[in-house]
Amino acid sequence: MITIYHNPRCSKSREALSIVEAIATRKGLAVDVVEYLKTPPDVEQLEALRHMLRCKVADMVRSNEEEFATLELAQADDAALLRAVAAHPKLLQRPIVVFGERAVIARPPELASGLLDG
Repeated sequence: MITIYHNPRCSKSREALSIVEAIATRKGLAVDVVEYLKTPPDVEQLEALRHMLRCKVADMVRSNEEEFATLELAQADDAALLRAVAAHPKLLQRPIVVFGERAVIARPPELASGLLDG
């Protein structure tokens, strides 16, 4: 099973989804598309994603979004950032592709290939 946290309005996310679907078809794997703006991950799910991404919480956050400034998150700790992303899923970096116990922020979208074919 491959999971992709996807925003259909984002061109990079659409490109990554296309790559994921092609690889899944080739390997006979199912794809779970999570439209995270409609079904936001909770804090626990975000922490699990962070662990699979092997990154800092700040690396998962879109700091260029208006909500980031409005919520004054520039100096926020990890717990506050996770709560903010759970409450405002637009802040989540996208797309995130999960395969097994690993994940990647697929920016550029070709990074999904490295995870799935590597």
